[in-house]
Amino acid sequence: MTCIRVHLRSLALVATLACAATGVQAQGGLRVLPGAASPVAPAVPAAGAGARSADYIVAVVNSEPITNFQVRQEMQNIARALAQNDQPQPPVQQLADEALERLINDRAQLHQARETGIRVTDAEVDDAEASVARQNGVDVSELVRRLALDGMDRARFRTQLREQLMVMRLRERDVAQRVRVSELDIDRYLREQQQNPNLADLQLHLAQVLVALPDNPSSEQVSTAQARANQVLERARGGADFAALAREFSSAPEASGGGDLGTRPADRWPGLFVDATRTLPAGGLALVRSGAGFHVLKLVEKRGDGVPAASVVQTRASHILLRPTPQGGPGDAVEKMRALRSRITSGAIDFAAAARESSQDGSASQGGDLGWTVPGQLVPEFQEAMDRLAPGDISEPVVSRFGVHLITVAQRRTVALSERERREAVRNIVRERKIDEQFVSWAQDLRARAYVDRRQAPSF
Repeated sequence: MTCIRVHLRSLALVATLACAATGVQAQGGLRVLPGAASPVAPAVPAAGAGARSADYIVAVVNSEPITNFQVRQEMQNIARALAQNDQPQPPVQQLADEALERLINDRAQLHQARETGIRVTDAEVDDAEASVARQNGVDVSELVRRLALDGMDRARFRTQLREQLMVMRLRERDVAQRVRVSELDIDRYLREQQQNPNLADLQLHLAQVLVALPDNPSSEQVSTAQARANQVLERARGGADFAALAREFSSAPEASGGGDLGTRPADRWPGLFVDATRTLPAGGLALVRSGAGFHVLKLVEKRGDGVPAASVVQTRASHILLRPTPQGGPGDAVEKMRALRSRITSGAIDFAAAARESSQDGSASQGGDLGWTVPGQLVPEFQEAMDRLAPGDISEPVVSRFGVHLITVAQRRTVALSERERREAVRNIVRERKIDEQFVSWAQDLRARAYVDRRQAPSF
């Protein structure tokens, strides 16, 4: 079965198509709104064609109906999210109650969007549909075919996209645009983080190269190990692939896996690992010594830290962009990019010349050079592919909302952030926190004012 997940954040569309047969999981954190097809969670019976043929209205919120089929789908969404986070499955009745309450909240917001005159044009839905297709590396006709395999016709899918865009605009207008962050808010936040550091909220993803020491090492053994660790550190800072260094030099059990230690809360890492890495930017490196030896640590990712790092890793990259045509779609562009990549890697043409010759981006005249970028500056799908490249590598074709890219990295460097840049980063953190807080009260108020007519209990 083909599983389609659609996620919207702010006014940007991010979609991921997941195929259950291959075990690929849908990405993104936002819940699918009612009517979206979703992976079937084992705790809930699938809402198949038989259920749709016997569908009925469970409740009406203002004038927006909620059907039994939508409740079953929402139950599957919740069960799937719990399973992916290793959370226990609640009793089915509790799952149904939560699903219905979520749908009531969604319908109350949709009704408010319609009542206040928010409209989404057919052209905007066309763009959203095309974005979903591009994100999944297919053209619109192939997307429609895969949706049909999952039991969703095109008209219903487009209705769902329209409703999601309406609700997102409502939230942007009524919540996000009204949030203001003062300099006092920034100062208060910084004081809170300094006075109450909570390591349990900080998630660190680390990798290491361990240059081991024996018990009771001699000074000569310590010097030799330290020199080797410094050599690894310098090679990593010079852009060498960290996983390859781990496989070559590390004595730790995870060396064969590229030195990846995984992600865990900071309070579950050794204190010297936390002290060495918590202030680093993603991709940052540190060297520490323990009783086991010298550890070259790489901070792969950091989540939940309330204070922006004092420095940031910048990447200088170039790319070639091909925009899909209505006739060929992303598939044709991907094939063209594969052929172009073969020409570049064989030495028939260099990357800059290929960009000037073929790229449909404004950077083509500069050989595709994007200059120095920082994390978060580029769209996520491009950023993730770029971050996996060592200097000199060329990516496989990467599909983004703008088209299909080939990416190469020239070099990386770590630069200090100015005080103004750090405060702007804090401003964004505080703003997102305020939006989340105000959204909760806003949604509760809409729910309280909604007229809810519960007609028949859902069946499952």
